[in-house]
Amino acid sequence: MLVQDRSTPKSPKSHVRALHSLHPHRFSEPKNLDFSTWFSENLYKIVTISLLIATVAAIFFLRNVSDTAVLVSYETKAKILEKIEFPQINWNSVKLVSDKSPYSVFRSERWIIVSVSNYPTESLQKLVKIKGWQVLAIGNSKTPSDWSLKGAIFLSLELQANLGFRVVDHLPYDSFVRKNVGYLFAIQHGAQKIFDVDDRGDVIDNDLGKHFDVELIGEGARQEIILQYGHENPNRTIVNPYIHFGQRSVWPRGLPLENVGDIGREEFYTEVFGGKQFIQQGISNGLPDVDSVFYFTRKPGLEAFDIRFDEHAPKVALPQGTMVPLNSFNTLFHSSAFWGLMLPVSVSTMASDVLRGYWAQRLLWELGGYVVVYPPTVHRYDRIESYPFAEEKDLHVNVGRLLKFLVSWRSSKHRLFEKILELSYVMVEEGFWTEKDVKFTSAWLQDLLAVGYQQPRLMSLELDRPRASIGHGDRKEFIPQKLPSVHLGVEEIGTVNNEIGNLIRWRKSFGNVVLIMYCSGPVEHTALEWRLLYGRIFRTVVILSEQKNADLVVEEGHLDFIYKQLPNIFSRFTSAEGFVFLQDNTILNYWNLLQADMSKLWITNKVSKSWSTVSTSGNSDWFSKQADMVKKVVSMMPVHFQVSYKETISSDQQLLTVCSSDVFYIPRRFITDFTDLVNLVDNLEIHHKVAIPMFFLSMDSPQNYDPVLRRMIYEENHPSSTNSTTSYSDKVPAVHPWNVSSEQEFIKLIRIMAAGDPLLLELV
Repeated sequence: MLVQDRSTPKSPKSHVRALHSLHPHRFSEPKNLDFSTWFSENLYKIVTISLLIATVAAIFFLRNVSDTAVLVSYETKAKILEKIEFPQINWNSVKLVSDKSPYSVFRSERWIIVSVSNYPTESLQKLVKIKGWQVLAIGNSKTPSDWSLKGAIFLSLELQANLGFRVVDHLPYDSFVRKNVGYLFAIQHGAQKIFDVDDRGDVIDNDLGKHFDVELIGEGARQEIILQYGHENPNRTIVNPYIHFGQRSVWPRGLPLENVGDIGREEFYTEVFGGKQFIQQGISNGLPDVDSVFYFTRKPGLEAFDIRFDEHAPKVALPQGTMVPLNSFNTLFHSSAFWGLMLPVSVSTMASDVLRGYWAQRLLWELGGYVVVYPPTVHRYDRIESYPFAEEKDLHVNVGRLLKFLVSWRSSKHRLFEKILELSYVMVEEGFWTEKDVKFTSAWLQDLLAVGYQQPRLMSLELDRPRASIGHGDRKEFIPQKLPSVHLGVEEIGTVNNEIGNLIRWRKSFGNVVLIMYCSGPVEHTALEWRLLYGRIFRTVVILSEQKNADLVVEEGHLDFIYKQLPNIFSRFTSAEGFVFLQDNTILNYWNLLQADMSKLWITNKVSKSWSTVSTSGNSDWFSKQADMVKKVVSMMPVHFQVSYKETISSDQQLLTVCSSDVFYIPRRFITDFTDLVNLVDNLEIHHKVAIPMFFLSMDSPQNYDPVLRRMIYEENHPSSTNSTTSYSDKVPAVHPWNVSSEQEFIKLIRIMAAGDPLLLELV
């Protein structure tokens, strides 16, 4: 892992692990020999020296021209042979440290800890105004000597040195990792929650409780079920949380570069009970936590980054076996995870908090705890400063190997602190940091005890249990938004760039339109799929069916009179621009709807096989009864409805307008009219195919309808015309009929529709 230059550690005086002993060669007194004799007798020495010289030359070559990972692998194996002292600690003999600071009588449960190298920023001045939280500023050798901010506690280097903490002897003078002192100080002064942040971010709405779960137990705790990434794939060790919050083209600092191209969204989620999210990672708007590779390759000139994430996306938990990059810019720690605040000291600056995060996540599983990632909690400002790649070098070498190691690591120790020390020791052997951090971990753990911290109890590791299969009812759906972003990954240039642009345009047109879908087929096999397909485009997808299914969020509805339920759905989305109704026997090619007028009504009145006028004479009594009920409703209509209806309908009393009503659109301005007309029908059993055309003709003249659906493919419902590739076209706005009753049929549909929306192939 480590690639920075460092001196070879001196061999300790004592050690636990046995090493291979090396026996020196003993030479006899020199003899007077000629050259050939001397050469033959010393041939093995010459070969040995030659090999040594060749090895040194190879190392030199690797250092200068070869791949860094090769050199790291070579050095890592060599490290195993070095003598490493395992700290021996008598935990019961650690004494409480006396508080000699000027703040010995001060106590607070909520702390905000920030490292400062310059005078207080505007963001820091806002932090001290957050009610109920105490700001603690940690100085270093770069901090102005007259640093001061009303409302904040400032620990200068001098004050830090006088606190009596063991960790002080291991900390560099000019680094933000001196925050370690601040963590201990806060714990010593009553901390139960610590918000780890930097001085360039504003807390959104000045309220840390808006998204974070500040309270996990007692009064104020939400006690809710949390969405959780799926755990069916045992080979997945890392996720990019930015995808969940709408930015799939952005990746966080610490994500292995080999995973940057994994931009597909989560197929399905599970759920976990809240209460043990002891580490809470917030997302940052503006300048999120990105690495130097992203910063330099996606930077739009001198323009500051202002990347936005979906603030309405639900928080999401990580199951055991799966990790996420954590940082020290926007992270909330609860007391059960305070031991995980330790920032390592032997790695590069921009790697310290990320390595801490992976190390802490693995140990958190030993407590039954987990990490949760939250919607935007902070807005960080891009100062357009250089982003030093050298400071991240420990992130870009073997991070993937670190993740695999941590997931596979097991310990037989019976106390948390013993496990922590053991893991830190083994990470030295594996080359992820140096012996400095074993010594530092020892000092850190002893300091925790010295300030009164009680180590949490262990729980059985879920990773060692057989993973239960995730049933269909346990699969939870969330379709992340794909927010506009110009910061596209390398693989998203060219053609894919255009596809992303199309998706943004579709979302811009229909992102505030609700799709109401009626499913005649088996929702157990199709409801999730329909949401996957159309949820990318529309604000939300409301699914109705004959049978209610609470697990799949499918509402009960009867197609014959489904229009009577629509006003209730309209009332739930008062800010929606409009509503599309769609039956599952009709496919909507949304990319061909962009030219439609969203302020007008859409229906298939121009499609002869869908909209027709039927004579009640000579037909079944059903048509006559429907026509009589229509006359009754029309007679009760207010003047504007009645006039509009009668201007269009023939005066012939024996004609009835019928429409299949498989697909239609109602804009916001007609919602009240539609609701009034439904109320006029009251308890009359007017069929859906009769009521909808009656409503449309009453609301507006057909000449004012948008004709976008006139080009749809519409065939009769018979076997020869169902699901035939020859009957589908991506050039029309809709296709009827097309029946989907299984996941296999859905996959077939997606592959065909990909002709119009290539990004659909991500779903299969």
